[in-house]
Amino acid sequence: MYSIIISGALQGVSAYLVSVEADVAQGLPGFSMVGSLGSEVKESRERVTVALKNVGMNLPPKRITVNLSPADIRKEGSAFDLPIAVGILEAMDFFDDKATEGILFLGELGLDGEIKRVRGVLPIVREAAARGISQCIVPAENAAEGAVIPGIRVRGAAHIRDVFAFLSEKEERKREEILPGKSVDVEALFHEDRYGETADFEDVCGQEAAKRAAEIAAAGFHNLLMVGPPGAGKSMIAKRIPGILPPLTLEESLEVTSVASVAGVLEEGRPLVRMRPFRSPHHTISRAALIGGSSNPRPGMISLAHRGVLFLDELPEFGRIALDSLRQPLEDRVVSIARAGGSVIYPSDFMLVCAMNPCPCGYYPDRNRCRCTEPTIQKYMGRVSGPILDRIDLCVELQAVDITGLNRKKKSESSAEIRSRVMRAREIQTGRFEGTDCRFNADMEGADIERYCQLGRKEQEFMEQMYHSLKLSARAYHRVLKVARTVADLEGEEKLNTQHLLEACFYRPSLEYWM
Repeated sequence: MYSIIISGALQGVSAYLVSVEADVAQGLPGFSMVGSLGSEVKESRERVTVALKNVGMNLPPKRITVNLSPADIRKEGSAFDLPIAVGILEAMDFFDDKATEGILFLGELGLDGEIKRVRGVLPIVREAAARGISQCIVPAENAAEGAVIPGIRVRGAAHIRDVFAFLSEKEERKREEILPGKSVDVEALFHEDRYGETADFEDVCGQEAAKRAAEIAAAGFHNLLMVGPPGAGKSMIAKRIPGILPPLTLEESLEVTSVASVAGVLEEGRPLVRMRPFRSPHHTISRAALIGGSSNPRPGMISLAHRGVLFLDELPEFGRIALDSLRQPLEDRVVSIARAGGSVIYPSDFMLVCAMNPCPCGYYPDRNRCRCTEPTIQKYMGRVSGPILDRIDLCVELQAVDITGLNRKKKSESSAEIRSRVMRAREIQTGRFEGTDCRFNADMEGADIERYCQLGRKEQEFMEQMYHSLKLSARAYHRVLKVARTVADLEGEEKLNTQHLLEACFYRPSLEYWM
């Protein structure tokens, strides 16, 4: 008595299909599982045995063997409970083997037979649809998540009794009544208000230079650093940046949702992420939590911020090792995590926004208020390495807001007004980079910069002066040109002029604090 059930497993944010083979034969009673299994998968044996017993389906005193193929890839997670249970029941002739044809099973079993929520359903269902599988049976709580994938019938089951009744029923109408297919209007869901109750820039008093820098950063997807005293509005501005970014496309939304699904942080009742992510980890975060990792690699904060904003407040307080580990993801837009059991690649195409005080007390260079010594300030600023600063496109200094700014009656520009300019600049970039690997000005490499950031003689001479006076590196020089390209796009101009270059140079990280 032998059966094969289709299931799926995760490999990074992608998925692959797994064949769950079950054999029930005469011999010394036992239940063994093979196929390069992690600890959670090995524990399925006890969960499945007790769950089946508690629903009146006792396992016979026979030799039960379960194999998860391909056996050379390590399997992790608890989603194999349901397919293992179904495979054993099919091998015991509880229902016809044709009942499971073309169906993928996923789900964790409680000891009472309840089918519990699992992570990674969306990418697994997506892979199943791509491989021609017609149906999926997943936990009821994951049904809406899987149903956003077109071309496949997703059924949500709350208890193993429902699955058994579905597979035992031969009449299609009754099968549909037992486990109806879940339907989600993806287009309607996607086009709902994608900004909701996000904080608005009209609440920010003053700080026009910082708001301008945030607009440029959003238009070109550039990295931004804000330096200023406590209470100047750094965090306030950072939290409003997602509200001026263009809305996610459907493909981007599915990417972001897949990462959240794999990490197990997808909000219940929201099967599709419609707003750009905003992640703000505490400065005590470990390197593995920031980048992703552990023995069983999971997405880190930089992947959860994919297509959105990663905000690092109190930048110098972050561990040096954690910060320096951002170098490669900032350049490659992906992070590769290698372990003895294999390697996975997670997306990390995020916009880095940082905030910091100019010194430990926060008031340098105001010597009337600053209590820090020069060595203390140098040590504090030295916590942020040069290579990280070199990867930041814009740096803006904030000053304390004057009382007249706080008492103003007229509100500042709203996020919607700023967003309209950002979207126009993005449209220019979309047309410019059509047919290339670039999407934003921040994505440009050497050849792209040479093509799209051409300088006249006057502009070239200006940049030569800036290169020496600002002591720019080659990378910083190219970043100035990319920012200038974004400034020109915001103004709707094709050619770069000295005003664009001057504004871009103004936003380079000042050496005053790092001398």
